[in-house]
Amino acid sequence: MHLLLACLSIILAMQEAPAPAADRWPPHHVIDEALAAEELARCRTTWTDAASWNTRAATIRRHLLDTLDLDLDTTRMPVGVTVTGEHAFDDYRVLNLQVETAPGLFIAANLYEPVGRTGPFPAVLCPHGHFRGQDDNPEGRFQHNYQRLCATFARMGAVALTWDMVGWGETTQLPHGVPETTILQTWNSMRMVDLLCSRDDIDATRIGMTGSSGGGTQTFLATALDDRISVSAPVVMVSAHWFGGCACESGLSIHQGKNLRTNNVELAALAAPRPQLLVSCGGDWTLNTPTVEYPYIHDVYEVLGAGAHCRCSHLPEEQHDYGPGKQAAVHAFMASQLDLDTPVEVQDTGIKLLTRDQLRAFNSKTPLPPGALANHVKALEAVKSASNPPEDP
Repeated sequence: MHLLLACLSIILAMQEAPAPAADRWPPHHVIDEALAAEELARCRTTWTDAASWNTRAATIRRHLLDTLDLDLDTTRMPVGVTVTGEHAFDDYRVLNLQVETAPGLFIAANLYEPVGRTGPFPAVLCPHGHFRGQDDNPEGRFQHNYQRLCATFARMGAVALTWDMVGWGETTQLPHGVPETTILQTWNSMRMVDLLCSRDDIDATRIGMTGSSGGGTQTFLATALDDRISVSAPVVMVSAHWFGGCACESGLSIHQGKNLRTNNVELAALAAPRPQLLVSCGGDWTLNTPTVEYPYIHDVYEVLGAGAHCRCSHLPEEQHDYGPGKQAAVHAFMASQLDLDTPVEVQDTGIKLLTRDQLRAFNSKTPLPPGALANHVKALEAVKSASNPPEDP
């Protein structure tokens, strides 16, 4: 109920917000819906065919990389992984992981694996959003919806990986709501791909990614920059007039640069022609997706000759979450794209919900390693170090 009221208050604030002047484009995270539609129409005039879209896409992607100050054309250090717990069930198991994505940069994660099957397996990355937890339902990657999401993928024959946002869950040695978090979280997403691709039992040609809300932002940012993500499904996040209310989503000028103004719709379109499912609902800022955002992105796919690869699942009666209806749509989509089993029931049947303490990667027996970074400047320096490791003598 608290989450619903929060979403309703946000929507009312959006509807009452005046249209910003042209020089007040994001990182201000909310703009007038009419202005957003005008901006999409302006963006649409910048390309007419595959060649002109590819030119614009390259410009947007280059701006994104420059703003995030990430260099992807390097050989990265191996990802450090320590298993600190295991929970085995009839047809899947859950591992608690400490993951070192750069020297001293640790995050907590959970890996859901099929049991009784032989790989290589497809894999699905599942970044979470800003769910803070209510009553007996924990926050972030621990939340019941994400446990069901990942466990169902494992029961369908995929390896699913979910991890803490920076400054969230049990990975709180760094703060969350600062602009630099966007850099670190995008880096962490790509390092999760590195982790999966390093495993002999993973089919690196079948890697999907899906997350809701802030996890949706992480999904379309990582997919835009990492071609190894072959299929994506950002949930309740792709909006022309809402860019994310946290600095981890809209704190950097990823939407505006020299001679460039873009939006989350075009960032999501950078996934084309790889298959993509947009999931939206009537109870948040994705209420216009079927008529505003999806047609634009579908046009991109059409000019690339891949119109059938872009789909939309709109749930007009639902609210801002990653609940059963949204999971059903994503599980079915990923099954068709990654050659998984037909989705099993998303509800509790056959799925054991674990407590926060059971899923923790850091505890008294397996604490945060000494030397873990607690400063954003040092964390960004560590990312640079991991991107350009010293050569062996």
